[in-house]
Amino acid sequence: MASSPHQVVAPQPQSQAQAGGGGGGGGGGGTAEQFWSLLDKADRRFARVRDLPLFGRREPDEYGKAFRIYTQLWRMQQEHRHRLLDAGLRRWQVGEIAARIAHLYYSQYQRTSDTALLSEAFVFYHAVLDRGYFLADAADHLFAPTKHLRFLARFLLVALLLARRADTVPRLTTHIRTLLDDSKKTLQEADYKEWKHVVQEIARFLRADSPFINMRPLRYSYAFDPPPDTLPTVPPTVKKRGLVLSDAMLCSYYQNEIKFTDLTIDVFRMLQCLEWEPCGSFALTNGYSTRDESGQNHPNLLKDLRDAALPPNPLKTILYRPSVTHFLTVLATKCEELPSNGMMLIYLSAAGEVGSSGFCPDTNEMVVNSLNKFDISNTSTINVNEDNGPRLWLGCREGEGSNCIYPCDLIPFTRRPLFLVIDSNASYSFKAALQSIHGFEKGETTAMLLSPSCRSSSAGFSGDSVRQIGSQFTMFLTAPLQAFCHLIGNNGVDIDRDTYNKAEELLSLSLNEWATTLVASSSLHPVWVEVLGDPLLRRLLLRFIFCRAAHSIFKPTYHKVDFLPTCTPPLPESVDAESMLSQCCLLRVASFFGATNQFSFSEVTTWPEVDVEEAAVVNPSI
Repeated sequence: MASSPHQVVAPQPQSQAQAGGGGGGGGGGGTAEQFWSLLDKADRRFARVRDLPLFGRREPDEYGKAFRIYTQLWRMQQEHRHRLLDAGLRRWQVGEIAARIAHLYYSQYQRTSDTALLSEAFVFYHAVLDRGYFLADAADHLFAPTKHLRFLARFLLVALLLARRADTVPRLTTHIRTLLDDSKKTLQEADYKEWKHVVQEIARFLRADSPFINMRPLRYSYAFDPPPDTLPTVPPTVKKRGLVLSDAMLCSYYQNEIKFTDLTIDVFRMLQCLEWEPCGSFALTNGYSTRDESGQNHPNLLKDLRDAALPPNPLKTILYRPSVTHFLTVLATKCEELPSNGMMLIYLSAAGEVGSSGFCPDTNEMVVNSLNKFDISNTSTINVNEDNGPRLWLGCREGEGSNCIYPCDLIPFTRRPLFLVIDSNASYSFKAALQSIHGFEKGETTAMLLSPSCRSSSAGFSGDSVRQIGSQFTMFLTAPLQAFCHLIGNNGVDIDRDTYNKAEELLSLSLNEWATTLVASSSLHPVWVEVLGDPLLRRLLLRFIFCRAAHSIFKPTYHKVDFLPTCTPPLPESVDAESMLSQCCLLRVASFFGATNQFSFSEVTTWPEVDVEEAAVVNPSI
């Protein structure tokens, strides 16, 4: 993970910043001219950074240059505030400098996945909001309401990613609605309609990202998840390569799906699931500490934000409605830069199209035909409109390139260790295509978690659940207990904190039993051995087993293959969906919610009563 670029001096309280502006003697004119010149240069630097791609391990020089110039601007306005105000500096311009510093930090977070940078963005955004930089000059004809709305929307996105749901998110949501209502007469009709749509998006997003979903962090948390050094491991005699999750690509698109800006609800959940929950003083004070309000600067901000004990987060790239060309370019770049001990996760959530012929009758033939399209020695005529194979629709905007990605598009990248999570009604096609390729070319065995190809309308998730609360399969991987509750028809409204914590403890006990069984299995495929060695991937795999077990004996989907998630390579029979272990683990959770009558348990399925306190002793992760 890249370290933070040139640290900008944290915002001081308003009284302290203004108090520093009166000293320094003469030369105010020269200071003002220097400031305006620097501000113009900073605008150009910011525009260059904004246009940079958000992937690649090498940090572009433009970031360092932009941070340096904004550091100069920020210090200058702190030291010469009164002179600059007399020279025509407006408070909204000070706010815009701080907001752009915050945006630079957020852009760096997008590149590096360093949550400390996300927290630094929060500090600067919060300072702008608390000091009302964009309110005092609201009547200034140079200050458009859209600037203020964009600031609030960007701050809201950061607050959501940091799970500041208790105070900051409701506060920002209210500000956006109020400002839009107040600006209806001054905004152009097209702008007003666009922002009205944004407000509607926010409302849908917050309904899906409910308090029940946020009962516990989606990130890997030392407060809820077991420390990595306490996890059961495979015997020392089992050969391991020591692979770790180092990179991820996240892409989701459905028509009318829940999203805010270009962040869909499914990618939002998966993004957090692939990170470590910060546990430093910044996180413990819930963001903006009281020291910032009482006149004390934050000289040790980085120390407060970074947790030295936490592993680095994998580098994640989010793609929304990309063309296939852009998708494959990003994937190729990331695979090329993948460390020797790294594993790449690819998350694809999109609607599948099976083409005019439906299911491909012969998978081997499909793969060979796909490869022949790229064979320059093949002189036969190829009909580019003849797309009979299953594919995923990425939603690329018209005129920007091809819309659909085929399973065979990923074949060249199987030379590197891949972990695929495919959430689509056409997920089966990836299993068929990528398994067959190993017969033609030597490559890595790809680990795959594949969603069901159908959703049951009688289940807790209806057929259009993607447009209401997000994908069922993705929710099981990121918030498994909440997904289980939705499956049995419990939306969590009546579940209090104590009840939820007890249920989480029982689920943790079940996940731990599956993990212990897996590492002790002599038939565990080497690719799953590597997955179990990485805490983030391990958690996804165990939650997948829970998801598969729940669907396999859930009465509306019982013995219906199209409604069951699958994985490849296959897991040991000891953790099969209908094994006694899986049924006992599921019975433990279903009994707690009084939902055993919704599942087809084996008649001999029994499990000993486990007290919560006793479970905590048995399983240290509780």
